[in-house]
Amino acid sequence: MYSHALVKDAQQFLTDNTVDLVVLDIMLPDGNGYDLCRWIRNQMNVLILMLTARNLEKDVVEGFISGTDDYVSKPYRSSELILRIKALLRRKHISAPKDSPDINGFKVNWELREIHKGDKKIHLTKTAFDILLYLFENINLSCSREAILNAVWGEDVYVDNRTVDNFVSNLKKQLGLTDGSEYQIKTIRGIGYSLIKRQ
Repeated sequence: MYSHALVKDAQQFLTDNTVDLVVLDIMLPDGNGYDLCRWIRNQMNVLILMLTARNLEKDVVEGFISGTDDYVSKPYRSSELILRIKALLRRKHISAPKDSPDINGFKVNWELREIHKGDKKIHLTKTAFDILLYLFENINLSCSREAILNAVWGEDVYVDNRTVDNFVSNLKKQLGLTDGSEYQIKTIRGIGYSLIKRQ
């Protein structure tokens, strides 16, 4: 896929070894971090932390679309990076519902953390799945951004509210959680979000 050795070496290492988390820079000397992120996401189930000096909103959104679980912009403190890594690795457990519902035609298996539509498997990052699970556990209730952040990232890690907004926006697109659907995510102005099931 790539003509230089560095990215190929990373791909080979990830193929040959089991890892829990990858810290990935967007600006690679021999490739594009977004492309490598997509390759990792398609090949294996591993946490990905995107590390970059580019902090424009469009770059953040592109990172989430590519499959990153979290995002840290340079310059950063090493203590912040370590906390974000620890938070990803120890994610607070959100109890999975026993039933496996159809959400707008998507079959969700909470225990296996898998989503299918027909024979097609829908790829959600761990973070996106955790947010969906939290919203489902609080269906028809208002969930503040702070509550979502604390449940998914932990209380001791600073994450910008826009990170939640970006993940929710992508969930809406991927699972059709928009106005008019049986299940939809409503924005609660000044508060956060609510997963609504129409009666």
